[in-house]
Amino acid sequence: MKHITVLLQEAIDYLNIKPNGIYVDGTLGGAGHSKLILSHLKNGFLYAFDQDQFAIDYAKEVLKNEKNYEIIKSNFRYLKQELTSRGVDHIDGLLLDLGLSSFQIDDETRGFTYLKDTTLDMRMDQSQALTAEIILNTYSLDELAKILYVYGEEKNSYKIARRVIEKRPIKTTMELVKICDSVNYKEKGHSAKRVFQALRIAVNDELTVLEDVLKDAVDLLNPDGRLVVITFHSLEDRIVKHFFRAESELDPMLKKLPIVLDDTIKTEVITRKPIYPSEDEIQQNSRSKSAKLRALKRRS
Repeated sequence: MKHITVLLQEAIDYLNIKPNGIYVDGTLGGAGHSKLILSHLKNGFLYAFDQDQFAIDYAKEVLKNEKNYEIIKSNFRYLKQELTSRGVDHIDGLLLDLGLSSFQIDDETRGFTYLKDTTLDMRMDQSQALTAEIILNTYSLDELAKILYVYGEEKNSYKIARRVIEKRPIKTTMELVKICDSVNYKEKGHSAKRVFQALRIAVNDELTVLEDVLKDAVDLLNPDGRLVVITFHSLEDRIVKHFFRAESELDPMLKKLPIVLDDTIKTEVITRKPIYPSEDEIQQNSRSKSAKLRALKRRS
């Protein structure tokens, strides 16, 4: 299995790496970003987070000849407390690549793909209890429909949820795909794409985790420190976009004051529009097509 890092050079460029700085890769994955970050460091240090043991083992092999880094087996929602426990209160940059690693998609036993018949797992951290199978077989109609609608933007959420409950127990990905086929047969694209996205987000609590880490990141950044986020679907991108805007614009109440207190704004958005993969990158890696990069910096 080969992992191809998305927006590799663009992410490093926006991090604006200082050779002696402290950096965090919140989503180690295949270690493509981490390896390039380390190549720019002299006396600096990198902390890399991942909750997937397979990813960690893979990354250790990729980084075996590197130095000045530590891999931390943890969800990046605990980034602040993990760094604090290591005596690190401020950093010069944080990178979050929110896409699935290629080996997670390609490993059919993980249940992320709707193209192969396998178990309904979808856990990033395989030590946690909650799986997609548990959600599909135990949640109520309203709970299930809400997950599909909110996290997958699935307009036929109630129809699919009702069909799932009628067909319980659902044990395999193809059983779920057949249900989606029976409802979404007129839709463009794969009938189960939005449903699988919704379940994966629910299993891993991805959107809440993202909101939590964004708040912590701004507190951690040194002056001129950078926060770079790569998203792969509209829900993630919307959270990042709105957070960046809220952090970098003056409070509406303060705008009414005769004197504008400019020092109340701690950050500045440095990507006026999202950065997309080049046509060459998309041709080489079709999975990069939906990627968007946004970057924020802490003001000096």
